[in-house]
Amino acid sequence: MKTYSVTDVGRKRESNQDFVYCTAEPVGRLMNLFIVADGMGGHNAGDYASRFAAQEFVHCVQNSAKKTVISTIEDAICQTNHELLKKAQENEELSGMGTTFVVSTVDKNTLYVANIGDSRLYLIRQDKIRQITQDHSLVEEMIRRGEVRREEARFHPNKNVITRALGANVDIVPDFFEVKLLPEDVILMCSDGVSNMVDDAEILSIIREYRGDVEKAGQQLLMKANEYGGRDNISILLVADFSEPLLTTPDGAEMR
Repeated sequence: MKTYSVTDVGRKRESNQDFVYCTAEPVGRLMNLFIVADGMGGHNAGDYASRFAAQEFVHCVQNSAKKTVISTIEDAICQTNHELLKKAQENEELSGMGTTFVVSTVDKNTLYVANIGDSRLYLIRQDKIRQITQDHSLVEEMIRRGEVRREEARFHPNKNVITRALGANVDIVPDFFEVKLLPEDVILMCSDGVSNMVDDAEILSIIREYRGDVEKAGQQLLMKANEYGGRDNISILLVADFSEPLLTTPDGAEMR
């Protein structure tokens, strides 16, 4: 498995409220773990929210007694949301903070994904790119109602209004996805600092051009997002090369 991750402040923001966690090594019962979080809130609250959420999620996974991938992720998201709300209540400067959250892990030949907000996970397979996650955003709801065409979404004035986030409510509802992987597949996780700047066709072109080198592909995506304006923080996480399937969890038990 090959991985590469990078986060950048972009060209317009003064601070970076994104946070990326990327490891191909086992975390608790998960064989690997990949997270992109895009924080929101005044002062340093957005930066705190994304970093705290990722670190708290990792801590929850490390100490989880759950026996399946989905239950481990679901329980860790709920605990993380609870702790994020608790921190916001304890510190007035953190009041109203929240973060998008997209997390994935690969077990055997299956990709497990959960997301809240509009940070995305794409699957690149051969000559096609497919967004696996669904944005929890006002514009996405408008697209589903037929009020906005998808090709107009990147430029809509309300494109940054999200409808779900960690830390926004006591009860949060993440979406879950399972995808069977092929050896040559490439996974891209990113914040909207990428998806709002670089369209899907160009993302696909870059991944194809540097298919054997996730670091160069990631650096090219970062460069393009900044070249096209860099209006937001930029986070990119790439995972590729599934030619050697992972067979068991660290303790030897099979997971489904």
